[in-house]
Amino acid sequence: MRIAVLAGGVGGARFLRGVRAARPDDEITAVVNTGDDVTLHGLRICPDLDSVMYTLSGAHDAERGWGRAGETWRIREELTAYGAEPSWFQLGDLDVATHLVRTRMLDAGFSLSDVTAGLCERWQPGVTLVPMSDDRVETHVIVELEGRRRAIHFQEWWVRHRAKLRAEGFVQIGVDEAVPAPGALAAISTADVVLLAPSNPVVSIGTILGVNGIREAIASSPAKVVGVSPIIGGKPVRGMADACLPAIGVPVSAEGVGRHYGARSEGGLLDGWLVSEDDSADVPGVEVRAIPLLMSSDEATAAMVSTALELAS
Repeated sequence: MRIAVLAGGVGGARFLRGVRAARPDDEITAVVNTGDDVTLHGLRICPDLDSVMYTLSGAHDAERGWGRAGETWRIREELTAYGAEPSWFQLGDLDVATHLVRTRMLDAGFSLSDVTAGLCERWQPGVTLVPMSDDRVETHVIVELEGRRRAIHFQEWWVRHRAKLRAEGFVQIGVDEAVPAPGALAAISTADVVLLAPSNPVVSIGTILGVNGIREAIASSPAKVVGVSPIIGGKPVRGMADACLPAIGVPVSAEGVGRHYGARSEGGLLDGWLVSEDDSADVPGVEVRAIPLLMSSDEATAAMVSTALELAS
């Protein structure tokens, strides 16, 4: 079976571990959000790609949920001592090596797809990782800051301000001109099943869907499309989707997100929608099933994935 997964962030990474555990012999391709990418201290940082890569390889910090296990912070401390801003971004010593290699390869003319494949040669994630686009796309957030309306990079809003500034809107700079990375459309159009991970519907899945041709490829794919709700009991388990959804007028609920994605039969994306057993959702034209959604272990996540695949069949 060929499985394509749209994913971003820690939730997407954990979900992909469950997909791999449920279907270890299948061909799994993850199309990963790159709208969170940012250049800091001269280094190109791809948080979602790295989170997925580290998590699938077992190199991630399971307790913190992001970054490398055994990380140290001497470089960050030295940058702070020099007064080199930004000091709010958590730049670990081990992680710097990944960013140095990526930046050097990009500067040498390699595409982000090539760089990602090269990094995965070391980490062997067991899943093919494809950035949503090789073109530069960066999400910015419209906020009220220092008495005026401003657009700040998503990372500044997320990490520095912990999403405490009310988001008035999101702008994915470059997405209108971006084209899918090599392999992204092929993974979707040849898949037997397309899964939408329980990643942030606005800044992860939403950004991927904003790349020219990806939404259309999903809508026209012969594969069934099943999504997993990132909202359990009216709030996200991880991340800050509850700070993002109101900005685009979507209720913070399993039903709200399901209706936001919509039914393929009505021009949307979904054939099936998994919600928590504690929630209910009426999504016209979509088969909804309530099951345990907490990704407490690879086994629990694999069971969730198996239900999604059953729903697709």
